[in-house]
Amino acid sequence: MKFRFEPDLDFQLSAVDAVCDLFRGQEICRTEFTVAREGADRRERFPFAPNDLGVGNRPTLSDHEIFANLRTVQLRNGLPPSESLNSGDFTVEMETGTGKTYVYLRTVFELNRRYGFTKFVIVVPSVAIKEGLYKSLQTTEEHFRTLYSGTPFEYFLYDSTQLGLVRQFTASSLIQSWS
Repeated sequence: MKFRFEPDLDFQLSAVDAVCDLFRGQEICRTEFTVAREGADRRERFPFAPNDLGVGNRPTLSDHEIFANLRTVQLRNGLPPSESLNSGDFTVEMETGTGKTYVYLRTVFELNRRYGFTKFVIVVPSVAIKEGLYKSLQTTEEHFRTLYSGTPFEYFLYDSTQLGLVRQFTASSLIQSWS
């Protein structure tokens, strides 16, 4: 049996647009993941490289521009607008059974198409959900390759015994998801 995915569900496209529109005005950048030395904001450092700063998907928008985009997205979706931009962390909330996994995977491809972003780390709360995500990536792979004209992408599950995959993640110019 083969799953058939509906690429034109309005509520899913609206969720994808909501995330992508946070970066409206972002120039298309084709930067690879880079590592910079000390002097960076502590919040942006990786725990496995305490003296280095990893930078991928280098946004060029100011906090003011992102905040303006956030308010626009919130108002468009009937949400009370935020009073300030407290962090760069955003939440997309959807009901159970609406295709959240499909939405965030499709959002990865849209962020790449619109802005050139290529590095994505998907954090999940349990091993079971991680395995389910991996299965979803396998199941949707052909669908996304068709929908996005064969855009090359890779994905892998983080495994502390295979740190070479992390190096590969940082060096590749392909869309990559790591969970």
